[in-house]
Amino acid sequence: MNFFDLLTMFGGLAMFLYGMRLMGDGLKESSSGTLKVAMEAVTNSSIKAFMLGLLVTAFIQSSTATIVITSGLVAAGIITLKQSLGIIIGANVGTTVTGQIIRLLDIDSSSTGWLQIFKPSTLAPVALIIGIVIIMGFSKGRNSKSVGNIAIGFGILFSGLLNMTGAVSALADNGVFDKFFSQLSDNPFIGYLTGAGVAFVLQSSSATIGILQAFSASGQLTFSAVYAVIVGVYLGDCVTTLIVCAIGAKPDAKRVGVINVLFNLGKTVLVLAAVAILKQVGLLDGIWTSVVNPGRIANANSIFNLACALILLPVIPVCEKMSYKIVKDEKIPANKYQEKLDALSPSFFGTPAIALRSCYDVLLTMFLVARENVDKAIGLVYSYDQKVFDGIQEEENNIDIMHDKASAYLASLSGVLKQDYHILILNEYYKLVVEFERLGDYAVNIAEVGQELHDKRAAFSTTAKEEIRILMDLIDSILDCAEKSFKVRDVDAAYTIEPLEEVVDDVVNVLKENHLSRLAKGECTVIAGTEFMDLLSDVERVSDICSNIGLATVARVNPELANEAHDYSQYLHSGRDEKFNKEYKDAHIRYFRRLKRYIPEIDEYQHTPRPEELSTRINDD
Repeated sequence: MNFFDLLTMFGGLAMFLYGMRLMGDGLKESSSGTLKVAMEAVTNSSIKAFMLGLLVTAFIQSSTATIVITSGLVAAGIITLKQSLGIIIGANVGTTVTGQIIRLLDIDSSSTGWLQIFKPSTLAPVALIIGIVIIMGFSKGRNSKSVGNIAIGFGILFSGLLNMTGAVSALADNGVFDKFFSQLSDNPFIGYLTGAGVAFVLQSSSATIGILQAFSASGQLTFSAVYAVIVGVYLGDCVTTLIVCAIGAKPDAKRVGVINVLFNLGKTVLVLAAVAILKQVGLLDGIWTSVVNPGRIANANSIFNLACALILLPVIPVCEKMSYKIVKDEKIPANKYQEKLDALSPSFFGTPAIALRSCYDVLLTMFLVARENVDKAIGLVYSYDQKVFDGIQEEENNIDIMHDKASAYLASLSGVLKQDYHILILNEYYKLVVEFERLGDYAVNIAEVGQELHDKRAAFSTTAKEEIRILMDLIDSILDCAEKSFKVRDVDAAYTIEPLEEVVDDVVNVLKENHLSRLAKGECTVIAGTEFMDLLSDVERVSDICSNIGLATVARVNPELANEAHDYSQYLHSGRDEKFNKEYKDAHIRYFRRLKRYIPEIDEYQHTPRPEELSTRINDD
C-alpha cells in the first residue's frame, strides 16, 4: 500500500459520489412534473402508496429525496400523514435498485457476447459520450440538458467505481485491510456503527452500499462481515432524512421523518434478530464465511428491505401513533392561509414543478382574496359596515404576508432552476406577486372612500351610484378574465382584457366629465366629489393591474413577447388588430348604452375612437 493507492481510491470515491449526485439531480429535474402528478395521486391504499414510493425512489435514485418530498406534500396538505406511510416503506425498498445496477461490476473480461456491452468499462465511456453529445447541443428538446447530465452522471459513477475497485484490489494485500474486515466478522456492532456512520456522513444509503460493493472487489469481504454494515446503513440514512424533514416544518411533516426512523429501527431489529436465529440453527453455515461480490451484496440489501417491508407494512400504523406522541401538535396559527404558506418549503427545490405549484397556490389565493376585498370595498361605498372594513384590513395583512413569503421563496428558488420552462414560469410569478399585492392595496383605498363618506356624513348622488354600478360591472368582467387567464393560463381571456380595459378608460373619462358638471350645478357636495374622483382613479388602476395580469399570461405562452409586453400592448391599442377593434367597439357600445340612461346627452358611438385616433392618443400618452 502507498500514498498513490489511497489517492486513487479516494479520487474514485469522489467521482462515484459526484456521478450519483449528478445523475440523481438530472433525473429529478427532468421528471419533476411527472413526479408531482404521481405523488399527488396517492390514495388510501397502502399497497398503491408502497408501489408509488418504490417506483419513484427507483427512478430518482434517492430515498431521502422521496421522503423529503413526501414530507413537503404532507405539510402542504396535498396528502395526509396516513397516505404517506406506504410511500415511506416503498422508498426504503426502492433505494436498493441502485445496488442492483452497480452489480454490473460482476461482469468480468471473461464474459462474451452481448454481456460485454454491460461491463462498466464499456458502459462508462459510452454514457459519457452520449451525455456530452446531448449537452453540446445536438439535441434541442426541453429536457436535453437534464438527460445529458443523467448520462454524464452515470458514466462518472461507473468510472469512479472502476477506480475504487482497482485501488482496493491493490490495497487487499495489506494486513491492516484484512484485519479490519476480520473485526467486522467478529463484532457485528462495529460493523453496524460503521455502516450508520458512513451513511450519515454521505447522506445516502445507495452511495454507502455502492462503496461496500466496490470494496468487495478485494475478495476479502464475507457475509458475516457485511450484513451488519448493511443494516447500519439504514439507520444512518434515515437520521439524515429526519433532520431535513424537521427543518422549519409543520408537525405532520416532522412525523414523516420520525416514522421513517421508527420503521428503520424496526427493520434493524428484525434483520439482526433473524440473522442471529438463522445462524444459531445452522441455516446460514453455507454462506456465513463465503466471499461476497457486488451482486450478493445487492441481493442481501434487497432481500432485507423487501422482507422487512412485507412483515412491517401491516404494523406501520403503530409507528404513526408513536410519531404523534413524539411530535406534539402546535397551536393553530393566526394566519388562516398558513397551510399554503407552509407549502413554500425548500424541500421542494429539488423538484421545481412542485415548488412552482406551491407558489401558484399562494399567488392564486392572493388574487382571490384581493378580488373579494374589491367587491366588499365597493359595497362599503353604498352601505358602510365597520366589521366589513376591519375584515378587509385583516385580509390585506394576510395578502402582505403572502406577498413577502412568496417573494422570498421565488428569490431562493431562482438560484436552483435550470430549465428554461421553469424559469419562464418563475418570471411570470415574479411579476404577478407584485400585481396581486397592489390589487389588495387598491381594494383598501376603495374601502377608505366608503369610510370617509361615512365619517363625514356624505353620500354620492343617485346618479353617481348608478354610474359606479355600471363601471363595477365592467370591472367584474375584467377581473373574471384576469382570474381565468392566470388560473388556467387562458390566452383568449387574457386577450379580452385589453379592449375592456380601454373601455374602462373611456367610461372613467365620461364619468369624470359628468361629475364635474354635477358639481357645477350644485348637485353634489365637494366632499363627495373628491371621494368620487379618488374612487374612479382606484378603479381605473384595478383595470390596469388586470391588463398586466393578461400581458404576463400572454408572455408566458409566447416567450418571444416576454421582453416586448409594452410594445405588444401599444400594438393592440393602436387600432391595427381587427379582433381588438371589434371587441373594443362591442363593449364600448354595450356599456355606453347603459350609461345613456343616466347621461342622456352622450352618444354610445361618439366615444368610439377610429384606429388613427387611438394611435394618436397612445403616442400622446
